[in-house]
Amino acid sequence: MSTPARKRLMRDFKRLQLDPPAGISGAPQDNNIMLWNAVIFGPDDTPWDGGTFKLTLQFTEDYPNKPPTVRFVSRMFHPNIYADGSICLDILQNQWSPIYDVAAILTSIQSLLCDPNPNSPANSEAARMFSENKREYNRRVREIVEQSWTAD
Repeated sequence: MSTPARKRLMRDFKRLQLDPPAGISGAPQDNNIMLWNAVIFGPDDTPWDGGTFKLTLQFTEDYPNKPPTVRFVSRMFHPNIYADGSICLDILQNQWSPIYDVAAILTSIQSLLCDPNPNSPANSEAARMFSENKREYNRRVREIVEQSWTAD
């Protein structure tokens, strides 16, 4: 059964395989094009450098008219990431547009890692630390990066 959402996800997947953006990868879970696993690598020369962060993307038949539900599976410490791994990012909420594909979503999340918005905190402790004590914030991020190597 091939719906517009599924056709679009196949196209997103092909594009991601043919021209993968640096530091991200993603693919549908076994035989389920509506549920994806993705990995974002921490950008070089940032506190996130060396981290491998796992995410899931859950799509509905409304895609691409509605954004997927994106969650970090890896533990995160970031002003715009909730304790349950969900992400506070405008393009996943009110700024969504059907022109975004999976690559654009993952690239936006990757850039959010280094460029948080402390004014819209999902994690108030991380937001406060990011604004008031950058050294301690970066130390906590390094811990998360090291955990990302061993966590499942």
